[in-house]
Amino acid sequence: MNWETVIGLEVHAELSTKTKIFCGCSAEFGGEPNTRVCEICSGMPGVLPRLNKSVVEFAVKAGLALNCDITRLTQFDRKNYFYPDLPKAYQISQLYLPLCRNGYIEIDSDGGKKRIGIHEIHMEEDAGKLIHSENGGTLVDYNRCGVPLIEIVTEPDFRSSGEVIDFLEKLKLILQYLSVSDCKMQEGSMRADVNLSVRALGETELGTRTEMKNLSSFRAIEKAIEFEADRQSALLENGQRIVQETRRWDEKLNKNYSMRSKEEAADYKYFPEPDLPPVEIDDAYIEGVKNNLPELPEQKKMRYISQLSLPEYDTAVLTGDVSLMSFFERANGLCTDAKELSNWILGEVLRLKRENALQSEEIPLSPESLVSIINMVKSGKINRNIGKAVLEKVFTDGVEPEEYVENNSLGLLSDASAVTAAAEKVIAENSKAVAQYKGGKANAFQFLVGQTMKALGGKAPVQQVKDALSNLLK
Repeated sequence: MNWETVIGLEVHAELSTKTKIFCGCSAEFGGEPNTRVCEICSGMPGVLPRLNKSVVEFAVKAGLALNCDITRLTQFDRKNYFYPDLPKAYQISQLYLPLCRNGYIEIDSDGGKKRIGIHEIHMEEDAGKLIHSENGGTLVDYNRCGVPLIEIVTEPDFRSSGEVIDFLEKLKLILQYLSVSDCKMQEGSMRADVNLSVRALGETELGTRTEMKNLSSFRAIEKAIEFEADRQSALLENGQRIVQETRRWDEKLNKNYSMRSKEEAADYKYFPEPDLPPVEIDDAYIEGVKNNLPELPEQKKMRYISQLSLPEYDTAVLTGDVSLMSFFERANGLCTDAKELSNWILGEVLRLKRENALQSEEIPLSPESLVSIINMVKSGKINRNIGKAVLEKVFTDGVEPEEYVENNSLGLLSDASAVTAAAEKVIAENSKAVAQYKGGKANAFQFLVGQTMKALGGKAPVQQVKDALSNLLK
């Protein structure tokens, strides 16, 4: 039988506010365990939370960018459950009146553009972190308790792991462009829960779903989806039933296993948070946030194509990485040739980034240095090969490009007589190649150009060398 996979996501993104959602403790990642904790985020009796207004602003930004309706009167609710990293034994979240509803992101699917519905986005606080030691013990770090989150809940609109990854890549990029979350999955600031079921192809009723929690890399998400879809299909093929449960993905074993039965909303005994008043959001506030939204990836792509005349491939690469986009924008403000700048970034800069195993934000190159190299090449002060060598020195040693060229006498020869003399000598020493050229072999001329450039230490303009050889060979 042919089976169809049906997938919905719950994506948690930690917001990049300076302080936590209900107290003044730092929300920055890391720190010594249990050093960024106060009475409120550690759940001491009798303390009162106070809402960080930046959390609401960041969440509204995300909602507007994801085409959501903003709830004018929103409130927080208590989600009651016990886990060692949740010191209050409840989480302040949103169930009844989430901040954002009915949004969407468009992805590229096999059938063209596909709209993935966003059921809701709600605000909540993060829990702490359990650290399991090798001797079997478990320690708790509460630094992350109270760090603000938005949870983005999609409709069950995905039919493959490829669609899920496409959606997550676009979502991550949008949140980074908004500067509401850094989405560093390696630090846990973006995590995804996958709800998955299978059904016979052509059926409309949803099957029994399982949930896989806190998947923290795109690769893990892709593998977990494919494994679970195969597992459920095999069970149904053999006449067995699917148990609604939460399953844990094991990265090392590339398989999942049952953790516990799947909870429903009623199991958490939600009720309105008594210590926080509802939040009323008016049209003027929403309009103010909307007017301050930055240019988003798709808008930026269209501008690069229409205003900078960049091809679609260049725009896709440049806008697909926030740090790379920012570097390009700053450099383009100093450069008169956007395409030449794009060529250097997509070619040499990304090559050096890859060879040095760097993240884009770690590239040891300023926009000013790259534009300086490009300008020296375009003006004829150095050739492209020397420019590439200078760029490598900037990466490895942090040199200043023009100073390095000057101190190492890398500038191109401006003496035409020296070029002519080198060409005469190469012609005299390579009579065979000269005869081949005169016999109609074009490659022989390129050989003579190469030998002349070598004799000049690569520091002559190539066109000047070609012109000198052509004149002499005539």
